This record gives sequence, C-alpha cells and structure tokens, in this order.
Amino acid sequence: MPKTFFNSSPLTWLTLLSCLFWGVITSNVFATEPGVTGVGHTPGGKVAFNLDPNPSRYHILQRSRELSEVGRGRPVAMVRGSSRPGMIADSTRPKDQGYYQLTHVESAAPRDTDRDGFSDWLELARPGYYNPLNPATPVERAQGSVMLVNRTHFEQLAARDDRPGAQSVREIKFLVYDVHTSRPVLYFANSNRYRYHFDFTSQVVNRYNDLGLFNSETYFDNTRRKNLAGSLIAHDNYVDAEGRRGLYTVEFWPTDPVAFRFVEKGYELVSAAMPFVDGNIAYHPASETQRRWYNDEKEDYEKSYIQVVQTEDLYANVVYTGLNPGEGYGRLRVVNGSETLSVRDIVIFRNIPNDLTHVAGIITEIPQTPLSHINLKAKQNNTPNAFIKDASTHPEIAPFIDQNIYYRVTADGFEIRSATEEEVEAWFEAIRPANPQVPQRDLSITEIRPLSRIQFNNSDAFGAKAANVAELRRIIPRNAPNGYAIPFYFYDEFMKAGDLYSEAQAMMEQPLFRNSALFRDALLKSFRQKIKDAPLPAWMFDAVGALQESIGPDTTLRLRSSTNNEDLEGFNGAGLYSSFTHYLDEGHLEKTVKQVWASLWNYRAFEEREFWRIDHFSAAMGVLVHPNYENEQANGVGVTTNIFDPRWEGHYVNVQIGENLVTNPEAGSIPEEYLIARLAGFSDEIQYIRFSNQLPDNQTVLTRSQALDLKAKMNLVHSHFLSRYNPPDPSTWAMEVEFKITEEGNLLIKQARPWIF
Repeated sequence: MPKTFFNSSPLTWLTLLSCLFWGVITSNVFATEPGVTGVGHTPGGKVAFNLDPNPSRYHILQRSRELSEVGRGRPVAMVRGSSRPGMIADSTRPKDQGYYQLTHVESAAPRDTDRDGFSDWLELARPGYYNPLNPATPVERAQGSVMLVNRTHFEQLAARDDRPGAQSVREIKFLVYDVHTSRPVLYFANSNRYRYHFDFTSQVVNRYNDLGLFNSETYFDNTRRKNLAGSLIAHDNYVDAEGRRGLYTVEFWPTDPVAFRFVEKGYELVSAAMPFVDGNIAYHPASETQRRWYNDEKEDYEKSYIQVVQTEDLYANVVYTGLNPGEGYGRLRVVNGSETLSVRDIVIFRNIPNDLTHVAGIITEIPQTPLSHINLKAKQNNTPNAFIKDASTHPEIAPFIDQNIYYRVTADGFEIRSATEEEVEAWFEAIRPANPQVPQRDLSITEIRPLSRIQFNNSDAFGAKAANVAELRRIIPRNAPNGYAIPFYFYDEFMKAGDLYSEAQAMMEQPLFRNSALFRDALLKSFRQKIKDAPLPAWMFDAVGALQESIGPDTTLRLRSSTNNEDLEGFNGAGLYSSFTHYLDEGHLEKTVKQVWASLWNYRAFEEREFWRIDHFSAAMGVLVHPNYENEQANGVGVTTNIFDPRWEGHYVNVQIGENLVTNPEAGSIPEEYLIARLAGFSDEIQYIRFSNQLPDNQTVLTRSQALDLKAKMNLVHSHFLSRYNPPDPSTWAMEVEFKITEEGNLLIKQARPWIF
C-alpha cells in the first residue's frame, strides 16, 4: 500500500516514496512514484495531485501542519480511481506550509477511514448518502445529507434567506455533533423542510427531544459545548482579489461565541464534505461577539488551514446586489450629472443621485443601502433596482445603452435584452393607475400652531411629517425637534391670491409641456420662480413674521416640506420635495417659506404625481419650522424592525459621520450599516455589515452606548406609532426614522414615517 509524502511549502516539493526515498522535485511529473503523475494547484488554488488511471484503487489524502505529524494527519479528501487519469485535491487552499500523505488503497482490501462500520469503497460508491470522511449515520436524501456532492445538490438542500448585508442568499443549516471529541460527525439539513436546527435534530437525527438540553449543549458555552449549529451560505456575487467568483461562508448564530478549536473542527468537516468547492470557502465571524473571539485567538487561526473573511471584505467585494427585485421596460441611459429623466428611462447612475424622479429601472455603479432614498423610491414604485459594478462598461449591458430594453432584477442576477417602443408603451400603461387620485387636505385650520397643539390626526391640515414630529415631541421630548407648523391653508390662500393655480393650469395645457420632458422641466423651473417672486398677502406676511419672532431673531431656522402625499402608509415620497435653512442674514422668513412651497412643483415631484394620477391641485404643502442644527457629529436612518429576519426583534441602521446624509450621500460615501438585535443570548448584539469609508479602519460612527440609546428610543417610536396607525398585520409593519447626533453629542430623531416593506 504505497504512500507519498509532500511538503506544500512554495519553495520546494519533497517526496518520500514508500517511506524509503527522499528527493527534491522541480517539475510537476513524478516518474518515480507509481500512481502520481504530477502535483500543482487547482484553478481555485488548492494543492492537487494528478493520478494514474487505475480503477482497482482508491486514494486518501491526509494533511499535517508539521513533518512530525505525518502519518497522523487529517484526512481531507478521498477519491475512487478510474480507467482515466484522475485528480485528488486538498479541501481548502494552503497556508504557508503543510505536509501531505497520499495513500493508494486496493479496492479488494478497503479501509474504514472514518470508523463508522462501512468500508471506504462502499461509501465512495454512494456519495451524498455516505461520506467516507464523516462517520455520520446516513439520512434520507429528502431530509438532508452527510455530504454535498455538487452545486446542484447544494441548491436542492438550500433555502433562500436574508442575512445582514446579503439579501435572498442560499443557505444550508448544518449540525456537527460530538464536536468536543476526536470523532465529530456532520449533517447538512434540508433547510427548506427544517427551518431550525432543533427541528432537524429532533425529527431526523433523533439526537435530542428536549429543546433546553439541545440549546445548553449547542450554544453560548464553550466549556460544555458538544455540538455546533451553523450555516453554510453561498455568496455567489463575491469576487476575490484574483478575480475568482463565488464564496461559501461558514457562519454561526451571531451571539454564539464559538471558540477556535470548535470552529476548526466544523470548518474542516464542512470543507471536506464539499469536494466540488474549489477553495472558495471561508469562516465569517459575522458579529461583534465573534469578531472579539477571533481577535483573541487570531494566532491560532493564522496557524490553521481556516480561510477567514471579515465582514468589511466580504461585502466590499460583491459585484452585484439586487436591492429591489422586479422588471421594467424603458430606454437605457447613463447619467453622470443632473440630466432630465422620465418614467420611460432605465438609468445607470455612476454615483448615488441626490434626488430622483420616477424612472422605469435603476442601476448604480457604487453600492447602495436599503435605506437610501433611491431604494425607498424603488420599493414604493415597484421599480427594479440593483447595484452592478462597472455597469456602464459591463459586456452584457454596454451594447444596449441608448436603446429600449427589458430589464429584470432577481436575487441571483439581472437580465437585459432589447425591447420595442411598443413594449415600452404597453408596459407603462399597464403599471400606471387607471383612476385619478385626490389626496385629502383640510383647509379648516387657519393659523400657525406650535407642535404641542398638533395631533396625529391633523396630518390632513399640516402634512404627515409635521404631525409625526409633533407626536415625537410627546413620546421623546428631549430627543425630537420643537417648533411650529404652517398649515395647508396658507399655501392654498397664497396660490389663490397670486392667481398661481391658473398659471399652473395654463402651463400644463401646453403641448410641449405634455410631450417633452426637457420642456416640462424648464417650465416647472420657471413656475417655481414665479412662486418665489409672488408676495405674501399682508395678513400672511405678519403671521409668518410673528412665528419668526416667537422663536427668536438670533436663531437659524430649518424649514421642512410637509405635504399631503408623502410620509404615508404605502407612499413614502422620500426626496420628492425640498427643505431649506433660513440664515440670520436673510431677513423675513417669507423668502424661505416660498422656497418650500415652490418645491411642490419640483420636476421629480410633478412626475411622481403624474404617474400615479394624483391631482396636482389637491396636493398641498405645509411647512415644519424648528431651530436648525449645525455641525452634527453624525446623521442616519433606521428602521424599527429586523429587515433581514422579522422573527427576531431588532433594528436596522445606516449612519454616517458629520452632515453627510445617508439618504442622499455625497459621491463615493459609504455609511456604517448594522443590525442591532436582541437575539438568543444575553445582550443586544450588533452585526456590522459595512463600516463607514469616512473613518479609519476598525472605528465606528456610533459608540455601543449610542447605538443602544438609539435602539431604546426607536422602540418607543415603534410602540407609539403602532397604536396610532393600527395596521392590520403588526408583524409586517415598522417605522423608519431619520436621526442625528448633534454637535453636543445628543441624539435627535427628526422624522418618523411608516416603512415600506
């Protein structure tokens, strides 16, 4: 039974033939060793050995860290010989040095390498049902497996799941029993049938029927741990530094502090049980708990064969993310600046735009977050939206620029093909509402009111933004703006006094306004200027001046749009309208009030209403007025639910340093992105998805205490507005909040509105 030993050092290859002969190998051909014709690397970087044809043999590859351990190394691969040349490869990519023992075994005298009572030859004959490197008792194929034979087999057992930072990825749950012993066993669960590890262990493996006992021996305590419960996740759109696509990550429950010695056993078992994976497998410490344990045991990881990928590297190297699945038709355009767009355009943005009109499809060349205005608008309008790296030069996209196309976004990728003008028009008419919509506006409230005198049900008079900020003042008075709101009545009276409704009607009736997006944009800009130039009626001028005096002449003010067709359930309206700061040297507040009113006629806002057949003359603008905040330490957006797995309470947050907004980021800005949740465990766990690229490595925008304070306030916001909105299904409802950390370091929640799932 010949054996061959190899040193995987990149400097030399040493071979010990039949334990008798040493020699230095400088080529890939081993003429002196029967059965081995060469040694090298697979395309994915694994050490591999080329084998002679010999159907009466099988081959076992063992790996050792030190030469003294040769003969007692870990079995990492086993293959049957055949009548054609073959190959056997390590289960993972090499580190700096290692030793391999390759053993050729005659099928007539097979071994039982994993000591499970079944011969290697039998187990090699039925891969998947058996695994010669895993002493697990076989299970029915429909329930799971002890080995993954190929990608098709992986997909049969994998379920789609959202993970922090990765939407709708394929995931297989795995269990390693007896991980505290020298003979651990591995199972992959059919994760479509068994959603939880305990379901699989109790219904299939029959190891545990007591959930409490299973949990105590599986999670959170390395001193009594007997099992590992993990996930194998396929990140198919990851591309490494060598240009190799796809990565499988081994992960554990975020609050489970798995020690290195257990990670190593699980990782090695999983790697060896996936022979089709060409080295693209890594352990991902996905939470702060696991990052701390990894850092404490980093030296052990560096000496091991475990490939490790950190969160920031995992998601920084993704080349595609489908943020909002869907399909659409339109003309494909590349946008570099502030070009005029329409609902018949599918747009490639080289940077995240500061505002966006209604379009037929969205592609960005830099990553987005789910809470950017661009994605909120996509969700609201059911618009396909994806991040595609280098989209404008992508070989499957570039040939279609400036042509009509069909565009589809899925979890796995995108589809683009040519389309006719007739297809574009038919699609547009099919998705547009059939009937006009008239938003409610209450003109019975005729005076400016402080937020303390505005109720939740006054949104028809002041707008949902102002009414919701008034509610924030009731529940978190120290963490919400205080000020006033100007009702719709003022806007309506102003428009009538200047005969501006009639001018708007005449503008909209012009044929070029209806037929040309460029002409429509120009006329709307001119109309906004007329609004800014028109004088306030005398009584209104006095009322606005009195408001300004009541706040104080030495206070810089922030005037924010608050309309009757934004911040609503099912219609977010994010980014449609404009808010402005009134500085101390600008005199009377009249100028800035009219700037906000004029933004009701922004091109993007007009296009949105036109698509949804919302009556432009029933739309109304209120104004929320409060002191301005400057020199903020941070700005962010959060959602009062775990958007990746609503079964577990939590909040999803994006935040960036300074005054750089998350919703409309500066070019090239990537915010801090995290999920904070009370998962099974003992405290709130933070899972960072991305770190701000405006900070040095390993620094976070929010401290842990700030993140916990934000979470506590968001819990109050969620509970309060849940009782106000009273949705039919609370489990699919949440609030989105915008917040900042002020110059003084205080948390301020400046806005709250229903989240669009």
